[in-house]
Amino acid sequence: MQKEMNFKIDSENITKRLDKFLCLQLDTITRSFIQKMIKDGYITVNEKTVSKNYKLALNDEIKVVIKEPEELSAEPENIELDIIYEDKDLLVVNKPKGMVVHPAPGHPNKTLVNALLYHCKDDLSGINGVLRPGIVHRIDKDTSGLLMVAKNDVAHQGLAKQIKDHSFNREYEAIVYGDLKDNSGYVDVPIGRHPIKRKQMAAFAPHSRDAKTEYGVLRRYEQFNHLRLRLFTGRTHQIRVHMAYIGHPVAGDEVYGPKKAIKCLNGQCLHAKKLGFLHPVTGKYMEFTSNLPEYFIEFEKTLK
Repeated sequence: MQKEMNFKIDSENITKRLDKFLCLQLDTITRSFIQKMIKDGYITVNEKTVSKNYKLALNDEIKVVIKEPEELSAEPENIELDIIYEDKDLLVVNKPKGMVVHPAPGHPNKTLVNALLYHCKDDLSGINGVLRPGIVHRIDKDTSGLLMVAKNDVAHQGLAKQIKDHSFNREYEAIVYGDLKDNSGYVDVPIGRHPIKRKQMAAFAPHSRDAKTEYGVLRRYEQFNHLRLRLFTGRTHQIRVHMAYIGHPVAGDEVYGPKKAIKCLNGQCLHAKKLGFLHPVTGKYMEFTSNLPEYFIEFEKTLK
């Protein structure tokens, strides 16, 4: 499905750039996406493709074809899961590096959610909707480690409250660039959506929210340090943004690290190693740990 919009240029809009003009007319679409639509041929002037910086002339006729977004659905898929713990209310999964947590444009299947739907059948909470059933918190595609999944809404609400109250214990291990001056410390810097690069986060961005990370050095190498990190808040990309902010980005991080990332890592060297929380139904404290994955161990061997 698609819809079409048409504009005819009057004397007030001559000499304006095409992308800037459309940005004012289509206020729900970003300028960068308008530029992509121009490049892909969904926007034409006088039935011809033009560049984004085309200067409008009197009586130019602009046609904009807007494709309706495809509806995503999550289907069960028989994908093997590394389940650390499971009961009638929740399960703890050890997610491998490279697995996306839930379906999204560009990743419609082979996600953790697809695997959970097959394993749990109808036993997943519905609070986060059809695309994120049972997902209380998530980790990035290229971060490995422990994730907790709620099987019902009561468990989901109880776990989500612990995350909101910062009583949820989450510890990570990472290898970062450089040699930290102190053996331990805190990064207490707010994080928000990057004002220009909308898929990225940034320290002190507009509308930032508080974010706090504790770190401790486990091992030092000539150009890298192996750290243990604890999250006191759960902002998107928090560890990656915080470590980059203090000048020690996570090794392999292609977004927040050096332009020439360590390709053999296929993403950041970051592992969600420990989860600790109160069981949302029984009230019992539970704690789980995950061994460092092979990619992490092999990379550290090269540093020794």
